[in-house]
Amino acid sequence: MEQAAIELRGIKKRFGELEVIKGIDLAARRGEVIALIGASGSGKSTLLRCINLLEAPDEGEIIFDGEALDLKRGRDGTLHAANREQITRLRAGIGFVFQNFNLWPHMTVLDNVIEAPVHVLGIPRKQALAEAETLLEKVGLAEKQRTYPAFLSGGQQQRAAIARTLAMHPAVILLDEPTSALDPELVGEVLGVIRQLAEEGRTMLIVTHEMRFARDVAHRVVFLHAGRIEEEGPPSRVFGNPRSERCRAFLATHLAEPQGESN
Repeated sequence: MEQAAIELRGIKKRFGELEVIKGIDLAARRGEVIALIGASGSGKSTLLRCINLLEAPDEGEIIFDGEALDLKRGRDGTLHAANREQITRLRAGIGFVFQNFNLWPHMTVLDNVIEAPVHVLGIPRKQALAEAETLLEKVGLAEKQRTYPAFLSGGQQQRAAIARTLAMHPAVILLDEPTSALDPELVGEVLGVIRQLAEEGRTMLIVTHEMRFARDVAHRVVFLHAGRIEEEGPPSRVFGNPRSERCRAFLATHLAEPQGESN
């Protein structure tokens, strides 16, 4: 059996008395696109943030390409990286695209893209610049290299954030509702870039509320409810014949809503 690019075993996470993630097992093969769907509060974004310890899980194991993340329990009872060198190295191989772009406002688009490759990966500046220019052309921002984020539309900012992520040559890309902060008319341009990455064979876990996009692009759809995986399978089955009544009700509502990208 092919080794998973990323694997989660028994992940749990609580905030005070509220248990948000209740023991989730999930694995993504290399080149697989997994769409995480579910109602607000179901635990989708929290699960994604636990993968690279943006949120500290309370229980569980995290394995990247066969290498288990060395975790230790902190004073607060949650799990933290025990080996700083390991977490730094592994995080460099995991791209994270946030809802709200998180570009550095004092840097141009080009400088945003080359910052981490130069200072984290140690890539020579000349090489980083050449790669950044190629990536910005890829996401349709070749003419915006010298522009500051404040002068970009939301869709342009998110595409710049995707280029910045790609510049780190990540083995896995995590996308947390990448279109949720966008005006409806800008959603399609970002989904188009993500669709292209999927076609290139990138390993991606995408938290999304764009149901038609998830149906068309994902290899596997995972429906979360109340911190558990309620339904999981290929899009054709999950969307065409969901076994879970909760999943069926969720899809009936959300597939009826206007989507950001027409088919």
